[in-house]
Amino acid sequence: MSPIFDELAPLGWLELQRRRTLNLLRTRLGVDRPIAFTVLARVWASFGGLATLILIAHFLTPAQQGYYYVFGSLVALQIVFELGFSFVILQLASHERAHLTISAADEISGNPIAHARLASVLQKAVRWYSSAAVLLAIFLIVAGSHFFAAHTQLGTQVHWRWPWYTTAIAAAVTFQLDPVLSFMEGCGFVANIARVRFGQVAIGNALAWMALVSHHGLFTPSMMITGNICVSSIWLFRRRRLLLGLLRYQVGSHRIHWRSEVWSFQWRIAVSWLCGYFIFQLYNPVLFAYKGAIVAGQMGMSLSIAGAIQSISVSWINTKAAPFGFLIARKEYVQLDHLFIRTLKQSFLVCTVGCLLAVCGAIYLNWAHLRLANRVLDPTSLAILLVSTMLNNIVFALAIYLRAHKQEKLLLYSVLGAILVGCSTYFLGRTYGALGMVTGTLLSGLLITPLCALTFLKYRRLWHAR
Repeated sequence: MSPIFDELAPLGWLELQRRRTLNLLRTRLGVDRPIAFTVLARVWASFGGLATLILIAHFLTPAQQGYYYVFGSLVALQIVFELGFSFVILQLASHERAHLTISAADEISGNPIAHARLASVLQKAVRWYSSAAVLLAIFLIVAGSHFFAAHTQLGTQVHWRWPWYTTAIAAAVTFQLDPVLSFMEGCGFVANIARVRFGQVAIGNALAWMALVSHHGLFTPSMMITGNICVSSIWLFRRRRLLLGLLRYQVGSHRIHWRSEVWSFQWRIAVSWLCGYFIFQLYNPVLFAYKGAIVAGQMGMSLSIAGAIQSISVSWINTKAAPFGFLIARKEYVQLDHLFIRTLKQSFLVCTVGCLLAVCGAIYLNWAHLRLANRVLDPTSLAILLVSTMLNNIVFALAIYLRAHKQEKLLLYSVLGAILVGCSTYFLGRTYGALGMVTGTLLSGLLITPLCALTFLKYRRLWHAR
């Protein structure tokens, strides 16, 4: 055999192995291009988040750490202004997109009524978010300033004003851009948006680390959000031909009638998302107010770990929201259910493995008496929190499936969960601290999850029997 063939043979073997690996990822783990980019972004966010945690422990005092995480909890109040609009936009766009074709040159062809309705979705979204972003900035600055001023404790003087102002303004800007990304995802740019999310995480982390290393740690949230703004703005500018064409399109009588067509669905989403605030974001402010900034910081870092695991695992479900809507619009229910069940199994497996690794890591930190162990909850409290994360993974998947039908059937359980978790967080948190909070949350989840599963089975059977 000649030397040339000797050189080509190993390349052929490597290519065969590469294809086998890709096939395994696609068939067994369900890793397609959108998931690959989304998971890459969230894995990067997890490792970047770990690096951020280490930098926070090194450059921020325990009290500053508490402020850092409460910043995030207060920014999450934007859900009051968001009203579940972004998810509704994604689903509406995906249903209309099913009857259209978008070329590589961003030209739309197909059903003219669907074209007009798609344009109407974007136009309404831009009008609403432009107004709401201004109100959000004012609300965050005023409400946040009052909260921090009212709960400043002796011996923990922290310069929080300018970091908070810049965080609030940056949050208002990205609040205006995110629904446009949701719209584009609904239009079929799932892999593109996944790449954008990866860029947002990478640039946001880099700017955040610069703030921490330069001893401007409380500016970290605003710098991270600024990274998101930069990356999304650049990508949306490149798609300006498609977006401007839709914004200028004369929809005439085919516009979306929001009150009659969408509002009955959206208000339920809005209430459900608002309930999510009481379920996921109330911990830090309550601990900050009653147990101090240091304990709030421990809870915040633990929630960051749980959030990273949840973020990675739900990538399998999130990237299927638009395909679910597409299949439903075509009434291809067999393919829909096959895709959902496979995706749910994969998502839950990833979540379970991540939670086990996190608990083992916490046990090791305490066993080795490392300083980072004092910045997170004790292993028992963390384990209870992560079991709740696993239950949330299931409920989130069921909600995505049902909402893809442009229906919100878990509203009652969202309200019930918010009441249970909100009350347990407040009353148990005041008395028993973090352990009381996470225990109350787990008990609530053990009650709510089976009820959500029964509702899912009921409506899946009813809708697909038509």
